[in-house]
Amino acid sequence: MKFSGKCLCGAITYEAEGSPLVVAQCHCDECRRLSGTGHTIGAMFPFTSVTLRGSVNTFKYRSAKGSEVTKAFCATCGSPIYGTNSQTPDHLTLTLGSMDDASDLKIEVVIFERDKPHWDELPEDVVSFKTQPDWKPENQDINS
Repeated sequence: MKFSGKCLCGAITYEAEGSPLVVAQCHCDECRRLSGTGHTIGAMFPFTSVTLRGSVNTFKYRSAKGSEVTKAFCATCGSPIYGTNSQTPDHLTLTLGSMDDASDLKIEVVIFERDKPHWDELPEDVVSFKTQPDWKPENQDINS
């Protein structure tokens, strides 16, 4: 298997060879803030199987367990590309949202499920559009 991906502006591209070791969804506070949503989803690969082109900026912090976590992102468009953790120093976790095609991947584990916000789930009655709707704020009714 081979996975490719890029940031929103295309300044950073990558290829990952082989199957990911795990695909995880994380609801920790840091991942929610990083994504601006209720979670992140990433696929972990050995460093040696990933080729990255372009220059990433990084942000480092200490996890609750004391490990050093590094998040890498595009300095131009801000797209998150990967994360590392000093507990698994030979691996990196690529964001599924940056992949060109992650359709064969499935979430295998959920981390910090206890911190999952109630709004990070779609009820059956939520209005859904296949593409960008023509709705405008002044319409008041999302169905219009």
